[in-house]
Amino acid sequence: QTMFDKTIQGVKSACQLISEYSEKNFENIKDCEKEIDKYEDKLGTYLVRLSNNELSENLSHSIARMLHSIGDFERIGDHALNICKVAEEMHNKNIHFSDEAKKEIAVITNAVTEILNMTVDSFINDDIELASHVEPLEQVIDTLNKKLKARHVARLQSGECTIELGFVFTDLLTNYERVSDHCSNVAVYTMQLPSDKLDAHKYLAKIKNAETGAFVDDFNMYAEKYSV
Repeated sequence: QTMFDKTIQGVKSACQLISEYSEKNFENIKDCEKEIDKYEDKLGTYLVRLSNNELSENLSHSIARMLHSIGDFERIGDHALNICKVAEEMHNKNIHFSDEAKKEIAVITNAVTEILNMTVDSFINDDIELASHVEPLEQVIDTLNKKLKARHVARLQSGECTIELGFVFTDLLTNYERVSDHCSNVAVYTMQLPSDKLDAHKYLAKIKNAETGAFVDDFNMYAEKYSV
């Protein structure tokens, strides 16, 4: 659980650096990311050794799920560090987002924070119901990402935004989207707990193609909650 708590804190702290840059906090986040890497290495080594023993099918499935998930959490830590580097570049070059861009970033930051909290809580508690809400929110974040990038292009074309700031804005959005992608992966592994097989891609395609029911209700709810 310590690894997961550090992952959440790393992303939240990185997002705060965008508006309130601090060299000390940047160093703390880098240290945190290194610790996450160590956790992944130690946990991964232990789980691989454990999987070499003769295990029940359910236990083998659980180990596979854990191995996949800690890899995704480690990648989330990498993206938190990337967000820090965006903040550092903005600070060093003394560049700032427009008020409109700040509002947009605040909306997608809140969405990413929610999906990360939901992913970790569902994973730790083996909560399949909670995990089922992750993918609809991930789809909303993808849609939001495309919408914000399109708005950014419009600002560039009208001269309201510089190309330099535009690169920073796009880089930040890309890292946010990647964080939500990894959250989706972890949630799928959690939702497959009753299954004997871990086929995330097939399972994800199935729930993404859902056209009715709870998935659509969740998507519409999150789309309204995080509208811009």
